[in-house]
Amino acid sequence: MAEIHGECEDRFGEVRELLAASLAKDDVGASVAVHVDGEPVVDLWGGYADAARTVPWERDTITNVWSTTKPMTALCALILADRGELDLAAPVAAYWPEFAAAGKERVLVRHLLSHTAGLPVWDGPMTVEDLYDWRLATARLAGQAPRWEPGAAAGYHAITQGFLVGEVVRRVTGRSLGAFFAEEVAGPLGADFHIGLAAEHDPRLSPVIPPPTPMTDSPDVPANPLVRPEDANTVPWRRAEIPAANGHGNARSVGLVQSVLACGGTLRGVRLLSEAGCARAVEEQFRGFDRVLGTRMWYGMGYGLLEPRTCFWGGMGGSLVVIDLDARMTVAYVMNRMLSQDDDRGMGFLLAAYEALAS
Repeated sequence: MAEIHGECEDRFGEVRELLAASLAKDDVGASVAVHVDGEPVVDLWGGYADAARTVPWERDTITNVWSTTKPMTALCALILADRGELDLAAPVAAYWPEFAAAGKERVLVRHLLSHTAGLPVWDGPMTVEDLYDWRLATARLAGQAPRWEPGAAAGYHAITQGFLVGEVVRRVTGRSLGAFFAEEVAGPLGADFHIGLAAEHDPRLSPVIPPPTPMTDSPDVPANPLVRPEDANTVPWRRAEIPAANGHGNARSVGLVQSVLACGGTLRGVRLLSEAGCARAVEEQFRGFDRVLGTRMWYGMGYGLLEPRTCFWGGMGGSLVVIDLDARMTVAYVMNRMLSQDDDRGMGFLLAAYEALAS
């Protein structure tokens, strides 16, 4: 079995065993964290930060978590809504006038958060390098027409969601999404999570290890641009702000930030939301077939829903965070080796955490 580092309460011992088994089988380097009432009951890591298995995964190792970035972006919108600075039921164009073009005057802010805005990809030619130009990427979205009646259908906005919500945040606050998150969320909580990674953090970065087989694309809504796992290992990707896909952190920081929701909005003496503000995350926005993912989905306000008071999201290749507002628990898993879309490593840790909580 692989050597595991960190702390784990005895009743959560199965989580430790699962991590050791995963590192011996599928994982190269990984971290798992469970927070209950905002306190870390599991904070474990192990394995290696590189594919060659020469550099240990350390306590402060971070990696690109792909779409596990989305809950961080959603949290920023929920905070602004709770402060009364952003109306989630208002038209996006109320904050971003140019967005009303091409029939989008009926797109509401909540449609952006629930993947129902009809803008799952860019219509025109788009490269990964274009994602590094914020004004270009957002201007192109502002100019295109929705693919369906806003709010009437859902289709996962894999990359576009971050630019859409992020631009609304920028219009409301005058700050980029990454800056707002750093100053209003990560900073006050002491969370090591970054949307737009500064060069000073590069030495402790674990590169993404691509999956053994390529990820499949949606036949109905092909990715545009097509983002490859290797793109995350480039300097331009790290430095850019791609608020749906290029957050960097580990399980500890992911779980810590999302524990704000699990704990009623106040964590470590820092109040970011009211109880009612937290509950907005689990307000059902859509339940039905997702045109991009090709499966049924249940969407809240920026999160997927598992139960009426439990929300989640995960990243391409395996990372995951689940927030149970009733149990006041978060479970987070972050790793460097990506597997297929059907990867269930994170779910194993989740089930083990619930079993421990019930014991």
